[in-house]
Amino acid sequence: MPIYHTPMSFFKKFFNKEKKEDLDKGLEKTKSSLFGQITKAVAGKATVDEEVLDELESILIASDVGLDTTIKIIERIEERVRRDKYLNTSELNEILRDEIVQLLSENNTIDIDDYTLPSDSKPSVILVVGVNGVGKTTTIGKLAHQYKSKGKKVVLGAGDTFRAAAVDQLEIWSKRVGCDFFSKGMNTDPAAVAYETVQHAIKNDCDVAIIDTAGRLHTKINLMKELTKIRRSVAKSLDGAPHEVLLVLDATTGQNAFEQAKHFTEATEVSALALTKLDGTAKGGVAIGISDQFKVPIKYIGVGEGVEQLQVFNKRAFVASLFEGVV
Repeated sequence: MPIYHTPMSFFKKFFNKEKKEDLDKGLEKTKSSLFGQITKAVAGKATVDEEVLDELESILIASDVGLDTTIKIIERIEERVRRDKYLNTSELNEILRDEIVQLLSENNTIDIDDYTLPSDSKPSVILVVGVNGVGKTTTIGKLAHQYKSKGKKVVLGAGDTFRAAAVDQLEIWSKRVGCDFFSKGMNTDPAAVAYETVQHAIKNDCDVAIIDTAGRLHTKINLMKELTKIRRSVAKSLDGAPHEVLLVLDATTGQNAFEQAKHFTEATEVSALALTKLDGTAKGGVAIGISDQFKVPIKYIGVGEGVEQLQVFNKRAFVASLFEGVV
């Protein structure tokens, strides 16, 4: 496997200075924690031996990369050691970089440089799922802002009809962004809201409909039933919809994010991930583990509270920023 390098020309092509700074700052805690530990683990070592690999395994697990994904990475490095016979510790970061890029490639994470609609359909329908508190409504608002800034007509559907203030929060975002808003109020049928949001999008020539859903249902069975009902309702409203089911996860919750991903991928066909609050955690490795374990591509990452700080996820830029300046 060739050693992976990302030239500065890549950042200049796809990332302006502000976006690169936001990404670097957002990953600062993970980079400091992860690579600080790796540096200590290899200090004084001439080669990557069993002791180094044991230390690396512990570090990756502590960074919430996840046990299964960590084992996969370690096994690949062991294979590299066997194949090359001799592996210098100075090469370890480069090999880790290679393996992370490879894992993300295997999970259909595609490098994109802009906010693209999930289909050529008009409207494109995006169903957004995730538990309360992960930044779901904020992610919807920031996505709406990006689409609106590109000249797209957007409608937000208030399908979280159970949580107090959820409808109001989404309406505030619609006014801030300057896009359409559809609601039937609190304690109404979310499947009906989803259906009618799509109908509103069709009748009003909207390019995209982004539909919020309830963040917390009491049991997994209820979650499955509700999301299945909403999907069917959306499909009845427009053939082929929803075109994307976006699961929003909070990076700061670490292993709990794995549990959330497990429940939601069982309950519905999740097609993309948005990982928020990366700037608030040293456990950004969760991005790698979740994408690997659930075979769902990462599409967006949150690296700050600003409306422009929800970035499209680019695995090359992510890995390059994570490893930048590491010897």
